[in-house]
Amino acid sequence: MMQEPEKVEPGQHWTHIDVYRNVKEALYALPAYFRTETEISGIRATDIFTLNAALSATIEEQVVNTLNSMRPIWDPEDKYKLYSFVRQPQTFPDVLLKRYSGSGSDEIVMGIELKGWYLLAKEGEPSFRFTVTPNACAYQDLIVVVPWALSNVISGVPKIFLPFVENARYVAEYRNYHWQHIRKTRLKTKIISPSDARPYPNKSDHIADRPVSDSGGNFGRLARTGIMDAYLESTKSQELCGIRAKYWLAFFKIFQEQRTEEDIQIEIERLATQIRRDDSLEE
Repeated sequence: MMQEPEKVEPGQHWTHIDVYRNVKEALYALPAYFRTETEISGIRATDIFTLNAALSATIEEQVVNTLNSMRPIWDPEDKYKLYSFVRQPQTFPDVLLKRYSGSGSDEIVMGIELKGWYLLAKEGEPSFRFTVTPNACAYQDLIVVVPWALSNVISGVPKIFLPFVENARYVAEYRNYHWQHIRKTRLKTKIISPSDARPYPNKSDHIADRPVSDSGGNFGRLARTGIMDAYLESTKSQELCGIRAKYWLAFFKIFQEQRTEEDIQIEIERLATQIRRDDSLEE
């Protein structure tokens, strides 16, 4: 069995190490600085799950705008005045911190693979797939998952919570390690990797790892590798209007299937029992 991958980050003598560290601090501070003009009202509670597809891309765009507005945090000495965070949808990574050059060769400092996670999504976990091969990730690239929900649960403005921030290359390596050596399966675990992948690829470059056997389409589901477990549990315990997100999710799910009024009552009582049990364990 191969050894579990180790995280390797940029060395302290790297030219951009200070801004790299400052950007990571800024990412953790995002919830305090996030601003949006988006406001939602008038949706039915039974349509709550549809918000994921409708708003996630908008949230990601607004996160990038917020990062650029936080320049005093990640560039306190104004050494990177000509640099900014730029989205590049459909290409890895989603966001680049770079300086445009008139010669056509932009100077890239780092990349961020940015994913929004709607806390009340029906799956109960981030559903995105991260299949990028490790060699396409620079050592300074990050993968960032930003959880969000509406301020009044079914209405209001999007509110974001503490993001998951991790080294992208390490995550890609751990994903493959989990697939081949931790996951229990009788199927083949071989992964085919592109031979010529490099950081900051073009849109047409082949950069995805591909398992030889994946009938369930689960390869790349980071939320199922264990690498996010502690973070997911903590985040789903965040309160929305005084009630934990995981309880809101369980409540809304009760009404997503064809149930009789009696069945609904039974499920609500079961949820209430679960909440009381959880509360007693924390006392």
